[in-house]
Amino acid sequence: MVDLQEVIKFCDHRVCSNEVPDFDGAQNGLQLENNGEITKIGASVDAGLVPFRLAVEKKIDLLICHHGLFWTPPVPLTGSNYEKLKLCIDGNLAIYSSHLPLDRHHEIGNNAILAGKLGLEPCGTFLPFQGLDIGLLTTSSYDRQELVERLYDLFPAGFHAMEYGMGMPEKIAILTGSGQSAVDKILGCGADTLITGELKQHHFNLAQELELNLYSCGHYATECFGVDALAKEISQKFDLPYEFVETNCPL
Repeated sequence: MVDLQEVIKFCDHRVCSNEVPDFDGAQNGLQLENNGEITKIGASVDAGLVPFRLAVEKKIDLLICHHGLFWTPPVPLTGSNYEKLKLCIDGNLAIYSSHLPLDRHHEIGNNAILAGKLGLEPCGTFLPFQGLDIGLLTTSSYDRQELVERLYDLFPAGFHAMEYGMGMPEKIAILTGSGQSAVDKILGCGADTLITGELKQHHFNLAQELELNLYSCGHYATECFGVDALAKEISQKFDLPYEFVETNCPL
């Protein structure tokens, strides 16, 4: 049994929560307390009713989420909003969220882990947001065909490929989650290839017009890495059992 605040202090320090800006309403950090004691750690990409229910069933009492409870202006605590909070309170489930801090972290961030799993070497960053870059630039030692093979191994459920750039990309940009803001920025960074989570229909036209390679691998699928890595570190440091809460989101 471990004190909740000790775990939160570790998390805040590890992901530099107070040093990284985020979108309005993201509210990184501890979002919901429990009785102050932790016996089991869990991780989930999303803070939703179903992952909360699964976490309570698994007797998890601290859930690390990438997409937290708060993204919009205050909403009435009715319907599913009420059910989510009631379930957490009744089940003694605390919620911790880390969004952009856990995307851009150089060791346990979604971008960095994805690059490592693909055998890509970090060489810089791009896409500034309030003074800090949130995207990762990498170098590649193999061609586009091998990149596709590695992506298939990592994302067996599939991904969308739009290949109009170089067959041997020298520099590859990575932005997990939503890649909409990055597509027209990568050329300025010396890259013509982007690996991301989700894109819009018009990016197909941009890929053709700008001669880019775009790989859309799923918002959820590209953002499982960071929460899993952070929760595993908590588990090891505090000697707590850990379980990933899978929801199999196809998007």
